[in-house]
Amino acid sequence: MNTTGMLLIALSAIMTGAANLLLRAGVLKFGDFSLAANRIIDGLIGLSLQPLFMLGMLFYGLAAIVWFSALSKLELSIGYPILVGLTFVLVASGSSLFFGEVLSAQKLLGMAMILGGIAVIAHV
Repeated sequence: MNTTGMLLIALSAIMTGAANLLLRAGVLKFGDFSLAANRIIDGLIGLSLQPLFMLGMLFYGLAAIVWFSALSKLELSIGYPILVGLTFVLVASGSSLFFGEVLSAQKLLGMAMILGGIAVIAHV
């Protein structure tokens, strides 16, 4: 397993997780975002003025750049499941910590299974 590639995936997952948490915080501060045709433009303008949301967008972009580098070092069939699994665990944990979302026994079991699957895919 390529250590540099794995570190890049971990960094990309952390940045993607942070992006999702920042986007949620920004959307919550903004209020109700609607896809209704008569409200979407105002909503997008409002979100673009929300600093937490914009910071989340920046983190997404930076995470993508790191991911591009990881793609040059690892097989996609290995790297992508690891990225998605780690991101899921980080977002679920952060959602509980920062937004008070409940981590039920079912969610915790699912996260443990995901981490186990990552270990199998990564040959840890």
